[in-house]
Amino acid sequence: MKYSIFSVQDHHPAFKRSIPDLYAQVLRQGVLADQLGYHSFFVAEHHFHEYGAVPNPAVFLSALSQQTKQIKLGPAISILTFHNPLTVAENYAMLDVLSNGRLILGLGSGYLKHEFEGYSVNPDEKRERFDENLFILKQALTGQKVNYKGKHNTLNNVGINVFPVQKNIPLYVAILRSEAAYHVGKQGHNIICVPYASVNNFFEIKSLVADFKKGFSESGNSNPSDSLFAFHAHVAETDAEARLNAEEAFNLYVKTRLYAKQQTYDDVMQSGIHLFGSVETVANKIVELYHMGIHHLLLLQNFGLLAPELVESSMRLFMEKVKPLVHEKLKTEIAL
Repeated sequence: MKYSIFSVQDHHPAFKRSIPDLYAQVLRQGVLADQLGYHSFFVAEHHFHEYGAVPNPAVFLSALSQQTKQIKLGPAISILTFHNPLTVAENYAMLDVLSNGRLILGLGSGYLKHEFEGYSVNPDEKRERFDENLFILKQALTGQKVNYKGKHNTLNNVGINVFPVQKNIPLYVAILRSEAAYHVGKQGHNIICVPYASVNNFFEIKSLVADFKKGFSESGNSNPSDSLFAFHAHVAETDAEARLNAEEAFNLYVKTRLYAKQQTYDDVMQSGIHLFGSVETVANKIVELYHMGIHHLLLLQNFGLLAPELVESSMRLFMEKVKPLVHEKLKTEIAL
């Protein structure tokens, strides 16, 4: 089981925390994640609203790359629909160079209405724009010259001038709707998914994973499939303490969610789509996720205005107590 950090970096301008304060807090958490042994650190890209305060994850992660040593770094996700794919290739090639080959590239087509309006992009075109841009991006990252004539791009023997350290950048495509899991898998792509936004309850996650793996098996891709599943998480000594710490901050985060279903802390307690609670509670849920076929978790531990010391305490408890307990539980199951 692999564990990573995912920060949406939601900003709440009505309160006292400034964007520089937010950036400083999350950079410190990235350094701590590196020290604690988390696999990767992901940052969301968002525009024109306090839902997310990082318009270019490559810039933020480049700064973090200079303060960390081992942890992998990536966007979750880079919104290809809005940008020239050569610019995206250049930005993330630079990040891979600056981090000495630690890039993981999450990609998606976007879903927020105000972002499409801000960029004057027709949302009905997002799939074809994404597919065109993904083709160009993948070719550009290999160092090849790109020749392409499509509906949205015309390129004549153009190549980027900075090449990534890695020969094969790990790529993941985001899904929002559960039915997309099969189709993205069938295209031979790995996925990023936030079950909170994609399914109605914890047990539906199993069929989503199965659909993805079925599609991937039909894709002809000879590499093993992989998927990143993101959950809001907060670990404390007891379930009651976790609620006391996280409920208000989580509900504040929920208020910034636009055009998508909103589940409060009480709602996710009912649906089960969370990793909130004591060490034992969270470990038991991760064991269930493992049996559903999920082997890499993205943990959203910084949300709302959760105090930095509580975020960091949860990060430590997770790696120091939850991770070994999950390992022990799975090891015991194998022995039986």
